[in-house]
Amino acid sequence: MTAPLRADAERNRQRLLAAAKDLFATEGLDVTLDDVARHAGVGTGTAYRRFPNKDALIDALMVDRIGELAQIARDCLEDPDPWAGLTGYFDRALALQASDRGLKEVLFSSGRGRERSNHARRAIAPVVTKLVERAREAGVVRDDIDTSDVPLINFMLNTIVDFSRDIEPDLYKRYLAIVLDGLRPRRDLGPLPVEALKVQAFQDAMARWKP
Repeated sequence: MTAPLRADAERNRQRLLAAAKDLFATEGLDVTLDDVARHAGVGTGTAYRRFPNKDALIDALMVDRIGELAQIARDCLEDPDPWAGLTGYFDRALALQASDRGLKEVLFSSGRGRERSNHARRAIAPVVTKLVERAREAGVVRDDIDTSDVPLINFMLNTIVDFSRDIEPDLYKRYLAIVLDGLRPRRDLGPLPVEALKVQAFQDAMARWKP
C-alpha cells in the first residue's frame, strides 16, 4: 500500500498536474517536464520527485481526460434517440479534443501515456460499439458503418482541427456536418468501397502510425 503524500508534497503534485493540463492543452505533449515545473512554479527536482518522467505525468493526467470521453459516450447512450446519441458523441468528443491538443495526441498515438491511459482509451470502445450498433439497428445509419469507423472519423476531423486551429477553430464543425450526412442510409448509393478495419488491423495501424 502506498503511503499518502505529505500535505506540501500533495500540493506540489496538484500544481504540477494543473500546469501540465494547461500546457498539454495548448502546446501538446512535446513540452518538457522542466517546462511544466516552471509553469507550476516549482523546482525541477520537485517535479522529478513527483513524476519520474514525462510519461508518468501524461499517464496521471490523461487517464482522467480520457475518462471524460468515456463519460460522454455513456451520457450519449442514455439519449433515447439513437441518431442523436451517436451524433451527440461525435459533437461533444470532438469539442473536447479540439480544446486539448494533448488529449488528441494521446488518443491517436500508441506510445504516449503508457498502460493506464491505454487501458482507459480501450474502455471507450465498448460504449461506442453500443452507440453504433443501436443506430444501425434503428436504421438511422448505413448498415455498413462499423465501430472502427468512429475513431477514424475523429482522426480525420482532428486533422482539420490542427489545420485551422489558429485561423478558424470551429471549421471542423462544417466537415463534421458533411460526414454525418454521409452516415445516413441512402437507397441510391451502393456499399462502401472498402470494408472497415477489424480490431487487430486497427491496432496494427495505430502502432505503425507516426504523426
